[in-house]
Amino acid sequence: MATNWQTFPIEFKGGLISNMSPLQQGINAIGSATILQNFEPARSGGYSKILGYDKAETDVIPGSGRVLGVKVVKPSEFIAARSNGSVTEYHKTTGAGWSSLGTTSLLGNKIRSTDFNFGAGEFIYFVDSVNYPALYDDTAGTLSFVTSSTDLQGAEQVAVFKNTVFFSKGSNLYFSAPGDPDDFTAANGGGVINVSHVITGLISFRDQLIIFSRNKIQRITGSTISDFQLSPITESIGCLDPDTIQEVGGDIMYMSPDGIRLLGATDRIGDFALEVASDPIADDVYKFAQSTSNFCSIVIREKAQYRIFAYTESEQAKVARGLLVTKFSDQGAANLAWGETSGIKAFVADSKYVDNYSEIIVFANEDGYLYQMEQGANFDGEAIEAIYESPYMPVSDPQVRKTFYKLTTYIDPQGSFEIDLAVKYDFTRLNNQNLIQPAATTITSTGTAVSYYGSVAAIFGTSTYGGELDKVYQNQIIGSGKVIAIRIEDNSTNPAFTLDTALLEYTQNDRQ
Repeated sequence: MATNWQTFPIEFKGGLISNMSPLQQGINAIGSATILQNFEPARSGGYSKILGYDKAETDVIPGSGRVLGVKVVKPSEFIAARSNGSVTEYHKTTGAGWSSLGTTSLLGNKIRSTDFNFGAGEFIYFVDSVNYPALYDDTAGTLSFVTSSTDLQGAEQVAVFKNTVFFSKGSNLYFSAPGDPDDFTAANGGGVINVSHVITGLISFRDQLIIFSRNKIQRITGSTISDFQLSPITESIGCLDPDTIQEVGGDIMYMSPDGIRLLGATDRIGDFALEVASDPIADDVYKFAQSTSNFCSIVIREKAQYRIFAYTESEQAKVARGLLVTKFSDQGAANLAWGETSGIKAFVADSKYVDNYSEIIVFANEDGYLYQMEQGANFDGEAIEAIYESPYMPVSDPQVRKTFYKLTTYIDPQGSFEIDLAVKYDFTRLNNQNLIQPAATTITSTGTAVSYYGSVAAIFGTSTYGGELDKVYQNQIIGSGKVIAIRIEDNSTNPAFTLDTALLEYTQNDRQ
């Protein structure tokens, strides 16, 4: 008599979830994760091991302590600032070492920036909460300090809206004359607006300037001083950290007192939706927010992905934590999938689309190097530890024992890989001394060998380029249980791969 095997498909989707009970998640969110470290929910489907980072410039940024600010100017051209004794010094690199652009009069704090072009070339404004704003002229390659108004000294945030530069300091919002980034005289259209709350962030969003405070969000509409209007969006919730504010796929994402929120326009003109985007990982976000007071964030636009990093100077880079989220719809929090990063230690970061429509993402910390993200398959030579663990899935009836025989995984590799696969049964209860979990097995890529042009291991005349690796891997598994979880782990410098689908084959036993 033939064995009556059954098949249970698992599509890897849904991302990290921590706000469900174990059994509820295994029933209602099959394919989601209880651990999703250094895997990103991919827009094309499945979970992809994240890419690594390399040094963008091999020389250390001159100075000491934390790198206070970084900015992408163009391909292979970056600006970074760091302490030089009692002052902050700005430096520029084009890939051949750092050259000084100038120093401030005092040592500044973390630097924030914005770039713009009013028709006279590309410019970048920098503010550090202590000194006068610094203005970089990309055409001339020079940095100057705008001292035309004493009100600007100590500016904390900067944004550009309607060909006007806005600076915040305390509860005041200072703005330039239209089209003139260093003219702040009232006669030419400059001015100041008091928003009645200490400003914690600025971002230009469509036809309005969004102004964040700790417990309030407001906006400015209009084009010039003659018709600027300040109006509230909400008076019950605000933003905790300016370095968490990013526009992601048509919404603004930021850290609020109750989690990471989305601020998005609705179908009603002038209306906004305010949603807590981090509800699926509420516990993780709470611990993340309590871990430090220093955060930074970036957007990976081509992936519709937001990443936020927690920074603690005393931590080693390999344990530095971050969160990532991928948007699968144009607006709203309904189609978000979360994950975690480990090993990216970032105090300041910046991302930008450049001339050839490629995206450059850089970050820095206290070691003085500028790193470029989304590069290679390692963290500056160190292995990337990527872990996926599913919830415990009952497969059918959670009170009926099943015997499992085979696990088939569908994996899309970018190169050769070797990963560990384990299954776990019945919640691995510590008080169940009779529960023995099976040992992990190894999945090794098979198929035609692949060589990469320029690799030190490639030998002309003997290497095969563009070979195809298998995508289906069958593994015999043993054991039985009422619920089952899958754990996949890779701790290597091997190329990235995507977990697509898994199939469990099992028989169902009689009810006991």
